[in-house]
Amino acid sequence: MDSLMPSFKRPGLFMQRLKHNRMALAGAAIVMVMCVLALLASVVGRDPGDIDVSRQLLAPCWEFPLGTDDLGRDVLARILYGARISLLVGFVAVGISTAIGVVVGALAGYYGGWVDSLIMRFVDIMLCFPSFFLILAVVAFLEPSIWNIMIVIGLTSWMGVARLVRAEFLSLRERDYVQAAKALGAGDGRVIFMHILPNALSPILVSATLGVAGAILVESALSFLGIGVQPPTPSWGNMLIAGKQTLGTAWWLSVFPGLAILLTVLGYNLLGEGIRDALDPRLKE
Repeated sequence: MDSLMPSFKRPGLFMQRLKHNRMALAGAAIVMVMCVLALLASVVGRDPGDIDVSRQLLAPCWEFPLGTDDLGRDVLARILYGARISLLVGFVAVGISTAIGVVVGALAGYYGGWVDSLIMRFVDIMLCFPSFFLILAVVAFLEPSIWNIMIVIGLTSWMGVARLVRAEFLSLRERDYVQAAKALGAGDGRVIFMHILPNALSPILVSATLGVAGAILVESALSFLGIGVQPPTPSWGNMLIAGKQTLGTAWWLSVFPGLAILLTVLGYNLLGEGIRDALDPRLKE
């Protein structure tokens, strides 16, 4: 029976499997580097709003490793500060969606019956709407700001988490330890959050890791369309649209923000897949 326990319950086994997954290590390294650079943006780079028309559209060189834009601003500094925006959106939006999904899925899976049917029909209705177009519609009616974007992404992307948590709760609610907790007089809230939820964290962790990458992509797309983070605040998405004007002569204005998005999303996806493999109890130790 111990061999069938999720690796999340055995940290040593989990870390051993994760360390043997090269793709997961590569993803973790990319994520760690991006986070460190975002935190140290003010130390590593220049002021992203420092305008100097005398150095506009400089190609990558020793002084400006990623070149400058049409206002003479350092592209490297703007990408580093843009990383703060993207990572903040990813973490906050996923935090909101995970919290909602866990509560909704736990209630549906634990109580079952008409409660489960009612909640899951609402989830099905939400899934009928294309998520990105739903976000576009909501953001279009709100003032473009980073906080509105984070909240809207979080409120429109919890359905997948809810389904995962519901499936886990349907499987776990009949276990002996749950019945024992009820027999000892534990209330529903304690059983849900203290006994069942800790044993359902594996798919939630994987979903949250992959969800950060999705949230970063959505924020970049919204900023690219002009309804996300507004200039002069640097964001990878609005840097891409700004570079579109001079793509033929100043390729670095679009290529480097695009690479930042690509590497960050790739890093989170690789890390998420690695965590999922490490947590799978069916894999050989």
